[in-house]
Parts: sequence; structure tokens; C-alpha cells
Amino acid sequence: MAKYDRAITVFSPDGHLFQVEYALEAVKKGVTALGVRGKNALVLGIEKKSTLKLQDPRTVRKILRIDENIVLAFAGLTADARVLINKARIEAQSYRLNLDDAPTVEYMTRYIAGLQQSGGMRPFGISTLIIGFDLDGTPKLYQTDPSGTYSAWKANATGRGSKIVKEYLEKNWNEEAVATDRGTVKLAIKALLEVVESGGNNIEIALLTPDNKLRILEDAEIEEYTKEIEAEKEANPPAQ
Repeated sequence: MAKYDRAITVFSPDGHLFQVEYALEAVKKGVTALGVRGKNALVLGIEKKSTLKLQDPRTVRKILRIDENIVLAFAGLTADARVLINKARIEAQSYRLNLDDAPTVEYMTRYIAGLQQSGGMRPFGISTLIIGFDLDGTPKLYQTDPSGTYSAWKANATGRGSKIVKEYLEKNWNEEAVATDRGTVKLAIKALLEVVESGGNNIEIALLTPDNKLRILEDAEIEEYTKEIEAEKEANPPAQ
């Protein structure tokens, strides 16, 4: 194996950093996660993996708070995410202590992206979707990846089923679809159902509102949305 294939600071002859590409492969094997920015709400959704019979499912979390106004979902290596999220939480508290104000969503996104590609360290094998409301109430959705880049989105997905979910969101996202909280949640569930096999049973949805209240939807609520979506499909079958 060539030296540049193992090193984290050496480019290959054709300009690749293989360690970053390996980290991206770890993301592609992670569960599907998506984020949708609505008019007055932000939604994160993930594909839930089945847990072992004796395992407490409450200990398996892919949607986590960074600060009062900022929430993150990730795809990739859970151990890497734990370290990254702990560092981000400390930075958010430090920001509040020093500036006596809540950090902006972009500030925390930039900090997390910087951690993901730090000199001399292997890249974190996760991609994140970060949502939150700035002090003026503006909803924000950002994505970061192992290369250290970040960008703002109206809707986006990451993980193993991200390509299909992105294609669905590109076709169906519009201002009318996300004008209400319910519409934003419904769009997120519809997109996840494109790749999730067992319907609403394997979906987790988090809704963040302008008052910074984070609500994880109950399974019964998601099942109601799923039934409504299925009824709409039956009533309006796709054209052949």
C-alpha cells in the first residue's frame, strides 16, 4: 500500500486525500438522515435501525441538541459523533459564557466543520445536518461533511439512502409544501418513506419551533402521517 494511502496529510499523485474519501465511505454506510427547512419550523428525520431485544432503544440517539437553539442529526460512525458533539456542546457553552448570548447556527456549523478536518488528525467519519433559529427567528439548515466543508440548504439528506431522498426533495420541496409545521413534517416523512422498508415504525422525526422547543414525534403520530400519505397515494396513483 502506498504511503499516501495511509497518511492524512499527503495527497495522492492524482490529487486525492484518501483518508477523507474513506471517511465519506463511512458516511455512506450510515443510516439515512434528512433535514427540511420550513417557513416557521425545522425538521430532522432519521431512519431508525432495529435494536437488539435486550437493548434500551433510548440509548441509541442520532438526533441531539447542541445548544438550546441548535439541534444536530448525523450519519456515520457513532463513536466519532459522540466526541464531536461533546466538543460542540462545550464550545456553545463557552460562547454563552464569553459573549452572554446564544451562538448562531452558522457559528456552530463553522466550528463543527473545522473540527471535522483538523490538521494532523484523521477526519471524523460523520456527516451532520444542523438546524436552529437565529436570534431574529430565521430558520437555518446546514450540512457538514468529513472534508470540513459546510453549506446552507432548504432541504438535504445524508447517509446510505441520501441519493433517493435528495431526488425526492428536489422534486417536491416548494414554499407551499413547507408553509405549515404539519406540511414540513409530512414532506420529511414522505421523503424517508422512499428508502425506509418498514414504514413509520423505522422513522424518527424531530420538530424544532421558533420558541426553541424540540419535540420528538411519538410513534403513533408518525403512524398517522404514514396512513394519511398511503391514502393519498391510493387516491392519486402515479401516471403510467
